[in-house]
Amino acid sequence: MPQTVCSGTMFTTPSGFSPHLACAEPGEEEEAPQEGPGPGACLADGHPITSASLDTLIQNLVPTADYYPEKAYVFTFLLSARLFIPPPELLARVCELCIKQQQLDQSPLDTAKVRKFGPKILQLLTEWTETFPSDFREEKMVGHLKDIIHRIAPCDEERRVVRGRKDIRGVALYAASRGNREKEMDGENGGMDFRGIGSRREKAYWKTLNQVLQKLSQRLALMSQGEESIVKVSLNASSISDKLVAFKTKPPPIQKDMLSICNDPYTLAQQLTHVELEHLSHIGPEEFVQAFVQKDSLDGTQPCFSDQKKKTSNLEAYVRWFNRLCYLVATEICMPAKKKQRAQVIEFFIDVARECFNIGNFNSLMAIISGMNMSPVSRLKKTWGKAKTAKFFILEHQMDPTGNFYNYRTALRGAAHRSQTANSNRERIVIPFFSLLIKDIYFLNEGCANRLPNGHVNFEKFMELARQVGEFMTWKQVECPFEEDRAILHYLHTAPIFSEDGLYLASYESESPENQVEKDRWKALRSNVLGKT
Repeated sequence: MPQTVCSGTMFTTPSGFSPHLACAEPGEEEEAPQEGPGPGACLADGHPITSASLDTLIQNLVPTADYYPEKAYVFTFLLSARLFIPPPELLARVCELCIKQQQLDQSPLDTAKVRKFGPKILQLLTEWTETFPSDFREEKMVGHLKDIIHRIAPCDEERRVVRGRKDIRGVALYAASRGNREKEMDGENGGMDFRGIGSRREKAYWKTLNQVLQKLSQRLALMSQGEESIVKVSLNASSISDKLVAFKTKPPPIQKDMLSICNDPYTLAQQLTHVELEHLSHIGPEEFVQAFVQKDSLDGTQPCFSDQKKKTSNLEAYVRWFNRLCYLVATEICMPAKKKQRAQVIEFFIDVARECFNIGNFNSLMAIISGMNMSPVSRLKKTWGKAKTAKFFILEHQMDPTGNFYNYRTALRGAAHRSQTANSNRERIVIPFFSLLIKDIYFLNEGCANRLPNGHVNFEKFMELARQVGEFMTWKQVECPFEEDRAILHYLHTAPIFSEDGLYLASYESESPENQVEKDRWKALRSNVLGKT
């Protein structure tokens, strides 16, 4: 059925997550930092970590001349830390620790030490901008980047090389522009020692930073364009026209339907996959955390994100798309005046759902099944009696919620395995049933506390969160291999749909009410929607 996001009421069954996660228990005594197994969750000294203080976790994020945190740790902590500390404040803390540890505020700097440290801090900042670009919409974040590079760049001024005499003139001019402060004259042979000329690594640092900022700017511009297009599409997609029920008695050409736009199930499944992957491409990993952000009871009176900064617009837009597809399917089935045509539409969408399953597009598959199971559609017994529904029941079995969607989860694992060993983008497609993914994350968040009673961050919980979100991030990066059909995409986004009342009215107009309750409702709907008595 159509879903809402970020609401505990939509989740009726507990979701599976690792039972060994450290969850807060009332009255539990304070304890020392816990150690236990966990991939990508090791402290700088090599010990595994399941919980620690926020300060310890921040310290573990900061690279040194001889240490760099594991990639899995970087993703896990940057994803979850926003529950306890805003990204600008976290980056400021990281920079402060770097300055203190590497003594970047003293003169002279330890050149050898900082040269080993420089590439590592650049790597961390690059990973941060690539994985969480939305964090850098705030100007102060970029300011921190520039400040730390400004501090380490001078350490490379002594490493300069001149290759061959034909380079001397250019280098000499460079030295002159620097005030000849590092030019040394050799009186015996008139030659020059240019050991002070040419700041290669300094150039490399700033070049790397400029490349990072350029890519970041492009990413942020694409994100803004994507969000604007989603808003535009959402406005068009909100077109609800229950008056179309009146067309059921008019000639067919008055109202377009899906079969007049696309009558090939595989083609429609491909275009649905386009829409799904487009939505997924705009969802950042931080939205999964921010969707359930709550006040940190041990850290002040305000949550890290106010309502204005709690950005989950892309996630919410994706849930709205799922709901729209549900209602579009139901509208397409209820709209035709003749039973034979309605049965034909049912069979068509069954085939589309099967093709979605084969592609690995489980979200569209579930939306189609949900639309066909809506009460206004399922009550059309005569229509269903005309349709060939054997394949539909097989698909329903695959998406059966029994056993916490055991059949679906098995199929999802199969699709994920196929994706890992795929040779083409067609085989790499994995689009999960999104509302169930949100449900899993919701129950993980609700089932285990963010902090343990001793105040430590429950890092094992966030490792599981990062595992689920990280898997999703891998799936969403697949480029859609199917050619776009703009006419079909336009119809999917803009075709008018019925509201729930409109669906019931169309359903009653197609097959008469069977009892007095339905008859009373039909009469009320005709009066309210069509102005008839």
